[in-house]
Amino acid sequence: MLQSFDLNGKTIVITGGLGQLGRQFTGALLAHGANVAALDLASGPGEAFDAHADAKHRLLYVRADIADRKSLEQALETITERFGVPFGLVNNAALDAPPGASAAENGPFEDYPLASWNKVMEVNATGAFLACQVFGGAMAKAGRGSIANVSSIYGVVSPDQRIYEYRRKRGEMFFKPVAYSASKSSLLNLTRYLATYWGARGVRVNTCVFGGVFNNQDEAFLEGYNAKVPLGRMAEETEYNGAIVFLMSEASAYMTGAELVMDGGFTAW
Repeated sequence: MLQSFDLNGKTIVITGGLGQLGRQFTGALLAHGANVAALDLASGPGEAFDAHADAKHRLLYVRADIADRKSLEQALETITERFGVPFGLVNNAALDAPPGASAAENGPFEDYPLASWNKVMEVNATGAFLACQVFGGAMAKAGRGSIANVSSIYGVVSPDQRIYEYRRKRGEMFFKPVAYSASKSSLLNLTRYLATYWGARGVRVNTCVFGGVFNNQDEAFLEGYNAKVPLGRMAEETEYNGAIVFLMSEASAYMTGAELVMDGGFTAW
């Protein structure tokens, strides 16, 4: 049974590879024997990969802009020269307005800037689309592969604006913005489309629906969010690793076009 989770010799591409979850996915995939190509916009990985010195020969950092097809094509060429055609793709890169963004970013829907909408959609939706075209297309030509599109609970349900009421009570005009939700919901049908489009060519495509990840959020937010989670807490950053390993491995060989929900029960009520 454990052999079905073995990723030895498989090359997995992770977009947003230097992010909070991207770093965790990298470590988990390396631990299961995969070659990992981590894509990000930073000039270099810095200290992010220091913990993987023993697997350095299986780890490649590629600077790439996922919203630029030419950049992704160059990344594919670099990865293929090092490891061969990738087997897997984790569309993990995402953009969201941070809690401390300007009032325009986190203000009422009626005033949400079009430029902000376009920026988020370009990364979260268009970036995933282009990565699937470039890397998924190469996998389809090779006749095998697995794609995991990382969505969110806010891609299947609306953000509960009541969680943020504490900010409005203290005089801030704050609402969870619309673009992140819209972009993450787009991944659900991108997954279904590609699962049916590439099924006969051996490429599986699934969506991960993940809940919020703890990152030292303020106590008032945690109190409101955790009250909506049956498990009573946000996810730790390591707790989604198993889902990614599962979807990249033969353990999920008969799974495609599906949504793997891991949210502590957030969407169960």
